[in-house]
Amino acid sequence: MASAIRPVTLTDAAWLAAQRAGTAAISTQLLKRGFRDTFLAGLQTTRPDLRMVGYAFTLRYAPAREDVSSVDFDNRTNVQRIAVESIGPQEVLVIDARGERGAATLGNILATRIQRRGGAGIVTDGAMRDTSLFGDIDIPTYHVGTHQTQSTARHYAADLNVPIGCAGVLVMPGDVLVGDADGVVVIPSQVAEEVLLAAAEQEAREELSLEFVQAGESILDIYPPGPALQAELARRRTTAQ
Repeated sequence: MASAIRPVTLTDAAWLAAQRAGTAAISTQLLKRGFRDTFLAGLQTTRPDLRMVGYAFTLRYAPAREDVSSVDFDNRTNVQRIAVESIGPQEVLVIDARGERGAATLGNILATRIQRRGGAGIVTDGAMRDTSLFGDIDIPTYHVGTHQTQSTARHYAADLNVPIGCAGVLVMPGDVLVGDADGVVVIPSQVAEEVLLAAAEQEAREELSLEFVQAGESILDIYPPGPALQAELARRRTTAQ
C-alpha cells in the first residue's frame, strides 16, 4: 500500500478553525502571504451541505494509451485502486486529470470505499461518473462534470503522492485542503496552521461587519474594520468568556 505524506499535522485549534473559516477568508490570508494561485476554479460539488478539511493524498493521471490502459485490470496493481485502498482518515484524494472531461476519474462505488476508509473528500479537475448517486455518499466530492465512460478510456493512473496540478493549482502531498459550497482552496503545509487561525479570526470580524452593514451602517470604518468595530469585537469576546 502507498503511504501518505504528512509534512505537518494541524493542532486542534487550527483544525477547528478550518471547520469555521470559508474558502474566501482562507484565500485572502494566503494572498497576504504571497500565495496567489490556491483556489481550484471551475469545480462543482456533489454535497454542498458538507464541509471538507483534510490532507492531500495525490493521484496523477496521464493520458491513456492502448498498451497500458484497458477496460479490465488488476485491482492489486492498478494505481487508481491502490490509491482507493490506501487513503486514510483525514486525507483527501486529489486527482490530476489534466482537465479531461471525456471520461470519468472514478464513480460511486470507489467513492463509497474512500468514505468507508475515513477519507475526508475527493477532488478532481476531471469528470465523475454516477454523480446522481453521490448525494447518498457522506463524503464531499468536487469535480468539473459528469461522464459515464470509465477512466481507462482517457486516463492512465501513473503515480501516487507526487506533486500534481489540479485545476491549474499545484498540490503537494500533505497540503491542507478546505472545501465548502463555493469550492476548494489548497493551503501549503508550511503555512497551514497560521493561515487557518488567521482566517477564522477574519471570519469573526467579517460576521460583525455584515451585522453593522445590515443595520444600515456605511462600509467606511466597518469593512475593513476600524477602531469602533474592533472595540465591539473585543467587548463581545470578553462578555462571552
